[in-house]
Amino acid sequence: MLSVFWGDNRLEAEKAVKRALGTDYEVFEGENLTVADLPSIFRGTSLFGMEKRQILLKELGENKEVWEKIPDYLETEHDVVVWESKLDKRSAAYKVMAKARVVMKEFPARKNPDANVVFNILDMALRNGLLAVKMVEKIELEQDPYMFFGLLVTQAIKKFDNRAGDREKQLLKELSNLDIQMKTTSVEPWLLVKSFLLRVSEF
Repeated sequence: MLSVFWGDNRLEAEKAVKRALGTDYEVFEGENLTVADLPSIFRGTSLFGMEKRQILLKELGENKEVWEKIPDYLETEHDVVVWESKLDKRSAAYKVMAKARVVMKEFPARKNPDANVVFNILDMALRNGLLAVKMVEKIELEQDPYMFFGLLVTQAIKKFDNRAGDREKQLLKELSNLDIQMKTTSVEPWLLVKSFLLRVSEF
């Protein structure tokens, strides 16, 4: 199976690569490949005799001669991911793959969260965590969770400065715990944020 991933959001693209290939895969740099290498990559067996291989090809677009030959190997039995920073949609290879049964997925750079949106979500969380989570679900695919978290902290500090009550203190304490979790666990950051928002109304 052949997949093509591209875009500026390297973190999300890397996650997609691991979902497609697992954690143990062969890596080939596009600049080091020649057209003569392609049959052994797409049709050859591994050194250990395994029938199916997991292969990552990086930045093939920089090697135009090789890139234009990729459509010749759409029927590969191996799991192959082509990972590009940018993709030339005008190329003949792209047009062939877009029409074929190739997984094509873009990972665009995420936008910086809007402070007013974050403020509204935090205010909603203080009243109704479920509705706050639904608000997050509308923006999470376009926003960076770590920047969103940073704005949450800013908004919480403003609330504490205006009224240093028990609820405001608990809010900052929980955000401190969330900060540690986001830095030390493998759980998806948006899942951690949503879990926090669900608890906020209980403070």
